[in-house]
Amino acid sequence: MSTVEVNGITMYYDIRGEGKNLVFIHGLGSSTLDWEDQVSYFSTKFKTICIDLRGHGSTDKTGEKYSPELFAEDVAHLLNKLQLTDNHIVGLSLGGIVGFQLALDYPELVSSLTVINMVASIPDNMSKLEFIKRNVLITLVGMKKMGEVLAPKLFPKEEHEDKRNLLIERWQKNDKKAYLKTMNSLKKWNVKDRLGNISCNTLIVHAENDYYPLTEKQYIQDQIPNSKLIVIEDAQHAVNVEKPDHFNQILDNFLNSL
Repeated sequence: MSTVEVNGITMYYDIRGEGKNLVFIHGLGSSTLDWEDQVSYFSTKFKTICIDLRGHGSTDKTGEKYSPELFAEDVAHLLNKLQLTDNHIVGLSLGGIVGFQLALDYPELVSSLTVINMVASIPDNMSKLEFIKRNVLITLVGMKKMGEVLAPKLFPKEEHEDKRNLLIERWQKNDKKAYLKTMNSLKKWNVKDRLGNISCNTLIVHAENDYYPLTEKQYIQDQIPNSKLIVIEDAQHAVNVEKPDHFNQILDNFLNSL
């Protein structure tokens, strides 16, 4: 567990194990902590690198203008600073956005890309009204209440009680201002017309009950030449936390096939 000065911020990262580089990038409002089931599994055969994005976890919350391009730039600076090349990138949700940007803007750093429950265009999937509603809700009720609203949606089953409680505990630690800046930076993000430029092997993972539609993931598969799509049944957005064993096996199979 370390920090490094990159791109004007102090960035937090965690490296475990030895072998090929396997980089995990978390979703909005999350942190390195949500990859713990993946780290315990993959660090026995890979060098796992987990990163807290700008505005999240233990990384600085500085800067007024956030953007997906800036998040990717931060990660690229970190990988270069640590002399990490030949990286297998794994991103969930917002982390998937960062993964797309890395593969497009810094292809020399990306050996393979795994995108979990993310689309290639936010405007096609979230209206301006939806952003307004979320801004108002977060401003009025705060991060803990947001965690309480999200927890049963991400972990709906009776046996998920511990996961729900853990999400609420972690969610309330988010910096509200940084969270809102991050969320609002995604309003116009769209790389649909650039997907064909991604040349690395790509795995698209779709949870059956994800709030982004399967048709959008199929579009991504159609556009990226060396890609495959896998659907995990009876699963929600945070599938790596909800069904870690199932997800780990899918990712392991993909990495072993390269």
